[in-house]
Amino acid sequence: MSSEPPIDDIAEPEPPARKPLVTRRTLLGAGLALAGTALAGGARALVHRHARAARTAGGLRKLRVSWNATAICLSPLVYAKEFGIFEKNGLDVELVNFAGSTDQLLEAMSTGKSEAGVGMILRWIKPLEQGFDVKLIAGTHGGCARMAGSKSAGVTDDPASLKGKTIGLADVSGTGRNTWSVLLKAHGLDPERDVTWRAYPQPLLGEAIKKGEVQAIADMDPILHILQQQSGGDLIEVMTNLSAPWQDRVCCVVGASGDLLRSDPESARALARSLVTAASLCVDNPEAVAKVFAPYAKASVEDIVWVLKSQTHGRHPVGQDLRGDISKYTYELRDIGVMKATTDPTTFANQVVQDVFARA
Repeated sequence: MSSEPPIDDIAEPEPPARKPLVTRRTLLGAGLALAGTALAGGARALVHRHARAARTAGGLRKLRVSWNATAICLSPLVYAKEFGIFEKNGLDVELVNFAGSTDQLLEAMSTGKSEAGVGMILRWIKPLEQGFDVKLIAGTHGGCARMAGSKSAGVTDDPASLKGKTIGLADVSGTGRNTWSVLLKAHGLDPERDVTWRAYPQPLLGEAIKKGEVQAIADMDPILHILQQQSGGDLIEVMTNLSAPWQDRVCCVVGASGDLLRSDPESARALARSLVTAASLCVDNPEAVAKVFAPYAKASVEDIVWVLKSQTHGRHPVGQDLRGDISKYTYELRDIGVMKATTDPTTFANQVVQDVFARA
């Protein structure tokens, strides 16, 4: 017996018993109420029929998947589309480039503007705490962010060398800051007292460290990788989001709308299966993936290959494994004051992760 939830899983309460008072007004009211109920029920059924009927002439399920088209770590999506992996799993996927905030992305998924999305987990956890109708169904890889410091400014590959230093980053009040705050704390530094944070537009990070305004910078690849190459050996890696204790964790995840999971769980499962397959190709043949993604990136094929090899595209947690990663991140974010003090990490992880591969 399948464990998948029914399409309409909300049981409506029985109306309270009323005395039989028949008047013109009550008859009219009853007629309007019945019409409203029929319309509402019809609308719900229409939504679900539409979700099921969104198919091509060849029977492929149409899905809109939101993503950031400049993120190298998400290049398996392009490969899956260009080389028919989605199609082999019964899907016709439209990739929707989304440059807004994660809150907007989750709202778009919750309201049916897209059925799924892929992105960095630390951008999703806090908004998901607010109750968006979105579930996480799979992890795709680990390792998207990097921090590098200037040797001439006294920074080494030991995070402790950052004490008393100024760190430049574009996301000084959001996910970027949260990422490095958790990792600094894990390495014995107080992220509020032991370092200073300074915000710069992403294109100016390299100039900021050249001028000595900051002693370390943090951002996504390929930006950091290219800046290290251009530094003549001065910039060295201090940490990544694969540094301990995150070395075995997922970084980016696949999320699906609640409506998709309720009305068409098989398509959600097919999406997760497709992306896991494509991510594995980054391990087996990163050159092929890099060539497909090159038109989207401000980087050479060689740089894209380097970035893909630095990430863990061979680990794709789902179900209980994904819940474990989410629970750990939630605990750490709560510890630095990002999540509510009342949020229980295990309960939260169970709420936001749905195992689309589970069988009863």
